[in-house]
Amino acid sequence: MKKFRGVKMPEYPRLQSLKRINRVMARYYVQRKVLARFRPLAYVTSGAPVEIMEAMGILTLYPENYGALCGARKAAVGLCQVAEATGYPPDLCSYARSHIGAVLRPKDAPLHGMVRPDVLVCCNNICGTVLKWYEALAALYDVPLFVLDVPFQRATPADPHVVGYVADQLREFVAWLEAHTGRRLKPDKLQAVLARSREAVALWQEILAFGQHRPSPINAPDLFVAMAPIVALRGTRRAIDCYRHLKAELEDRVIQGIGAVPGERYRLLWDNIAIWYRLYRFFRPFMDAGACFVADTYTNAWTVELDPEEPFVSMARAYTGVFINVDLPTRMRIIANLARRFHVDGMVMHANRSCKPFSVTQNEVRDGLRDELGLPILILEADMCDARLYNEGAVQERVAAFLEML
Repeated sequence: MKKFRGVKMPEYPRLQSLKRINRVMARYYVQRKVLARFRPLAYVTSGAPVEIMEAMGILTLYPENYGALCGARKAAVGLCQVAEATGYPPDLCSYARSHIGAVLRPKDAPLHGMVRPDVLVCCNNICGTVLKWYEALAALYDVPLFVLDVPFQRATPADPHVVGYVADQLREFVAWLEAHTGRRLKPDKLQAVLARSREAVALWQEILAFGQHRPSPINAPDLFVAMAPIVALRGTRRAIDCYRHLKAELEDRVIQGIGAVPGERYRLLWDNIAIWYRLYRFFRPFMDAGACFVADTYTNAWTVELDPEEPFVSMARAYTGVFINVDLPTRMRIIANLARRFHVDGMVMHANRSCKPFSVTQNEVRDGLRDELGLPILILEADMCDARLYNEGAVQERVAAFLEML
């Protein structure tokens, strides 16, 4: 038992595989700074087809991931204030403000900021903010920008015309990269990368499925830490190795009956991006009440399906159908299926001030799920990185009231 302000607090089992993932991601940032002296480097959005760049030997970095890092290290508020002082509005995405603040004042940023890019790659399948964010970066760094336009998906499966439109752009993207980096794309190399990406995604899907066990060997905050390789290292052997180790540890937990939350009483579903500056601390009251978040919409967003035999079409289909780029009925269906598969007793939705596309439909989703499944649902207002928008007292009161409803 640990003590917090003189009170004994229960300890929870920690996944050792997460330490490996944290080490891999720490090396990822350091290695980029070294390797960028010899190879071209691209900043990319999280929904962009990283497999193409990996196959061409182009290094990649994710400003969104870096924004999450700033939040987790509690550096985001200061960096947001730097961006705001230069004219960026405070209601802009805190990932964008954190990263732009780090660009403007790297000495105050974690890892002293990210290494300078040679090109910028923006895909608008996650939000519209990234378009202006990357335009601002293109102006700050004076480097070329490619925008991959992915139409919002209003049909399932995606309209063949939309898939063809995106696939054609991906071919244009290859030509653009070749012109700006001097690198060439070899079809066999792309197939190999897509095969590794598919294997990593399959492992990630298996890891997510462990939440179906009772007790669940994994909790949402664990998944938020574990998701880094599937975002930043898709198509690499490192991602596969990380997830093989994590899967093996989870299998061992299942055999031994070890739950992420000992004495699991309630199973919950989380919606939206993590609150990075209070990752485990936020979930602690739930865990103390025996509640485990066995599934979430955020980490499920990276279960894209790719086909090495049909590279451009499968990438176009996969990156068009990401969770945040689909209509409300599809999103409702995905969430309802998660609730049923994981046998949840309730749901907590993070009304994330920064991420409007993720949050804007939450009232409709709440009402629909209440009618369809009868689930108690809590909506909490906060922000993924900007701690100024987190009201501790209000959150504690609403969480306590929600837990009494279960």
